[in-house]
Amino acid sequence: MTGRVFTKLFFSFVVVLFLGMAVLDFSLRQVMEQSLRAQAEESLVSEARLLAAHIGANTLPGDTSLQQIARLDATAAGISVAIYDAQGRLVAASGGETGIDPALQAAPLPPEVAAVLHQHQSQGHARRGDTFYAAVPAGPPSTPLVVRLAAESPTNIPAPVHVLRRGIVLASLLSLLLATLLAALLAQRAAKRLARIVVFANRIASGDLSARVEEGNLDEISAVAHALDVTASRLEQSFHALESSRSELTALLDSMQEAVIAINPQGQVSWCNAVMQRIALSPVQEGRALVHSIRDPEVLSSVAAALTRRQASRRRAISIAPGKVFEVNAAPMPGGGAVAVLHDVSEKERSETTRRDFVANVSHELRTPLTCITGYVETLLDDRSLNRQAREFLQIILKNASRMNRLTEDLLALASVESGDYKLRLQKVKASTLVEEAVGSLTGLVLDSGVTLEVGETTDEPVQADLDALSQVFGNLVENAMKYGKTGGRVRVGARRQDTMTEFFVQDFGPGIAYEHLPRIFERFYRVDKARSRESGGTGLGLAIAKHIVHAHGGDIRCESELGFGATFLFRLPCVAGAGPVSVPQVTTQTIEK
Repeated sequence: MTGRVFTKLFFSFVVVLFLGMAVLDFSLRQVMEQSLRAQAEESLVSEARLLAAHIGANTLPGDTSLQQIARLDATAAGISVAIYDAQGRLVAASGGETGIDPALQAAPLPPEVAAVLHQHQSQGHARRGDTFYAAVPAGPPSTPLVVRLAAESPTNIPAPVHVLRRGIVLASLLSLLLATLLAALLAQRAAKRLARIVVFANRIASGDLSARVEEGNLDEISAVAHALDVTASRLEQSFHALESSRSELTALLDSMQEAVIAINPQGQVSWCNAVMQRIALSPVQEGRALVHSIRDPEVLSSVAAALTRRQASRRRAISIAPGKVFEVNAAPMPGGGAVAVLHDVSEKERSETTRRDFVANVSHELRTPLTCITGYVETLLDDRSLNRQAREFLQIILKNASRMNRLTEDLLALASVESGDYKLRLQKVKASTLVEEAVGSLTGLVLDSGVTLEVGETTDEPVQADLDALSQVFGNLVENAMKYGKTGGRVRVGARRQDTMTEFFVQDFGPGIAYEHLPRIFERFYRVDKARSRESGGTGLGLAIAKHIVHAHGGDIRCESELGFGATFLFRLPCVAGAGPVSVPQVTTQTIEK
């Protein structure tokens, strides 16, 4: 590059200098030629005036003397002489020995002579071709004459002018040589300065951010160099800050209990923390495809969803490490690629399994003694010989035993829906049919409650549903609405289409639920009003059971409420294509008071 810059600058200087010298030589030549012509013209006018003075002092009678004067002066000066009288007639000319050429006498009066005779000018001059003409008045006032001289314009530059031009050319060549040497030095210096900037740029590109140009304050190139130095300094500071932040981030991620791995858009590992290296069965290497390090299908599908569909996903992986269960959260990164976080939930899974097994076992073990207690108490109550106080005691025992029995039944149901072995018998059914069957099966429950159960808006969109499981969901929601929204006097059940989902709702018009209770209302044993719940005989598990059943169907459930305006429980199920008549058997549901 240095050679190209030097060549361009050098030849640019030389061309400019050469053009300057050529223009100067041409201009001087033109000036000298014009000056010589002007001097020749002035000399011709001066000779004309001298001849006019000579004619006025030595005029002889007749035209013979004028003819001799014209011929002699023309011969002495090497020019053409013509003398005209006051009437514009040619009276003498230097061209003939004995007389005037008749052709000249017949020629029209020249304009320079007419300017002196008719316009009374002190002189007249003209140029026709390469000949210059000058005319001046002569002779006494009684017989005025006009003398006209003609001479050829100089076409060749005299020898002194050639010498002058040769000196100018030699001086120009010497100046051109010196200027060329100076241009070469300046071009070489500029090329070296640009070469230093190129070396600086290459060092920056290779990662050496400490490189500097270090130019003095000379010209615009120095300003560019200073700007590049400032840019490099700021870039170095930013890079060090970025490296520090990256080191802190790496230390932070390595100290996490979760495994973190980043994948580029090509599906290759770009980074992972120390936890990921520990739990992986094979070493996780940067630049390798993720499938070569992690073979778990749930992790791979989560990362694929984040890379291709740009969607966050959450999965459960069990084959990453032996005996370990991980919760996988994969999300796309803004600049492309994805990041996956693996949270070890093995202990939580074991605790949940232990708790479910404990609850199921305890509930199962309690069923037999509670059944016995209930049977014996009912037998005792059939004895008419009991006194009033004993009967009251037995009724209290029966009430609490029945409540314990309902609690064990709900605990067994909750343990069943929470277990991994819970299976649904799905079939395609219209949403309107589900609502009508639910209302029909719960009619007996509301007969003595004073609450009206009505069907709201419905839709014929088909859904995949387990009829028995959804009957339990509707039963729990309607029973909950009757207990806590009884003051409203009615409960409305319906369904409507929402995009790709069908939304079912159970609405009451009671006192409503405060906002702070809504996030926890589907938790186990959570009660908004504990005293009222105990009076109504509720176990606090109905909504939790409904939530697990809806989630098992691939849907979601929530509650919307405002104090004084009732509460609405809504759950959504995915729609399926191809609606058609579905034969739904009558569902016989034993509704248990909660």
